[in-house]
Amino acid sequence: MLSYRHAFHAGNHADVLKHFVQIQLHEYMNQKDTAYTYIDTHSGAGVYALDGGYASKNAEYETGIGPLWERKDLPKPLAEYVNLIKELNPSGKMRYYPGSPYCADKVMREHDRLRLFELHPADSKILADNFRKVEAHAAAQGERPSARGRRVLIERGDGFHALKTLLPPPSRRALVLIDPPYEDKQDYRKVRDALDDALVRFPSGIYAIWYPVLQRMESRQFADKLKRLAAKEWLNVTLTITTPGPDGFGLHSSGMFILNPPYTLEPTLRQVMPYLVQVLGKNADATYVIEKGTQVTGTASGRTGANGAVRMPVGNARKASPTAGAGSLRLPGQAPAGTPGAAGGAPRAPVAKRSSIAAAAAGKSARPTEAGVTRKSARPAEGGAAGKSARPTGPRNSGPRRP
Repeated sequence: MLSYRHAFHAGNHADVLKHFVQIQLHEYMNQKDTAYTYIDTHSGAGVYALDGGYASKNAEYETGIGPLWERKDLPKPLAEYVNLIKELNPSGKMRYYPGSPYCADKVMREHDRLRLFELHPADSKILADNFRKVEAHAAAQGERPSARGRRVLIERGDGFHALKTLLPPPSRRALVLIDPPYEDKQDYRKVRDALDDALVRFPSGIYAIWYPVLQRMESRQFADKLKRLAAKEWLNVTLTITTPGPDGFGLHSSGMFILNPPYTLEPTLRQVMPYLVQVLGKNADATYVIEKGTQVTGTASGRTGANGAVRMPVGNARKASPTAGAGSLRLPGQAPAGTPGAAGGAPRAPVAKRSSIAAAAAGKSARPTEAGVTRKSARPAEGGAAGKSARPTGPRNSGPRRP
């Protein structure tokens, strides 16, 4: 569907999660000298104006980059992300917000390659224009334009199809970012099918998938289906700034699902996610979830998930760690049927928030929280994100979309 324009949502809390994680993945890839290819299947326009046009209509950046802009206590990994955005705004005023292509271009090295795809005709043209401006600036600084041209290739086209032609990359190193609009529920299936094929072509690549956490069934089952893909390991993180209203409108929670995640990512998330909940959370329902594990399948013997389904690792793969989730993602506050706190049941007592690492140090086994999922929440800091609705509710551009 081509009605979606990401400019309406630029810089919101979902963008913060997505681009912060993306930058961490680039930093990991940069640790090896060998070049790598970055493939962005749904690139958008590249840069968005926050002080006018679409972005100012709903001011969703007030739920994301806005509250972080003047903070002096940012954790170091999060400060790297915020500083990249400030470099785009040398006046010090928050006027522009970068999309994933710009973030990649700023963090990647000269010998790495960017392959950018965008199907929307207007955004595809804006993306190309923005990179032409970047190339003109680089030429003014003495950089050879021909080198830039080989490094960045932009195509108006279907990013899902492009994966078939680009994998495996020549250097056998790649980072793939997939975040379609999800306006059409078929996007969930397309993502899964594209990853299934990509893992056959290039099983060692790092694949990062942004997705909305909504009440619709396709969204609630999405993470569980990704866990069944034939990747060696996976890591899933979600950020919720508040619970959805009764009407279900607005995006209050989103996730990043990474296949073949770097070992450095989980510790970084455990450092940063509590801070994001504190600063971006709107009320006590703000929370985050971190899960990790290996491919799961079937209904044979194994650990029971949050939805009652029994899971077990495939082959000799290890079972998901005690801090990892084994069941479907639920919206905050939504208890599984038949458990205390569910409709008609007794209220559920709070679960002790004690990590498996701390318990191991004490010589005891950790009691996993709901379905073994690490779930944390914090009271919002004073002056935290207030802002407006996280998503517009008009007939156009009202569907959830990746940043």
